[in-house]
Amino acid sequence: MLDKMTNRLDFHGNALILRAERQRIIASNIANADTPGYAARDFKFSDALSAATSSASAPGVTRLATAGSVSTQGATNPRHIPLSTVSTAGDARGRLGYAVHSQPALDNNTVDLDRERANFADNSVRYEATLRFINGSAKTMLSAIQGQ
Repeated sequence: MLDKMTNRLDFHGNALILRAERQRIIASNIANADTPGYAARDFKFSDALSAATSSASAPGVTRLATAGSVSTQGATNPRHIPLSTVSTAGDARGRLGYAVHSQPALDNNTVDLDRERANFADNSVRYEATLRFINGSAKTMLSAIQGQ
């Protein structure tokens, strides 16, 4: 019964984590716009979200299957609950791809600032929308619990 109430929050929670990770990647691309030889990175959000929501997670532990790898570093006891980390670099499940090279550059930099700025703004708006969905769901559950 509780699962039916929290599934929507879990979905939006995973989406929020992925949006934050994508924002970090886009910001890194913008920051390295003048770095010679830098290859712009990105990941396909829809594929990452579908993989994150289809993965089975242990009770009480949210594991993001696409954008994170479960880390047991620093665990002093094997019975400790592993923490979920968001690191797409080098993770086979959360594949970071390379952005499509649209403008040739003499220094082999593939960052297109116009495209990255547009992606940054779009992702920011979608991040805010996800926060509003989570807030609305929490308010709805709270009013249902209070009987209003």
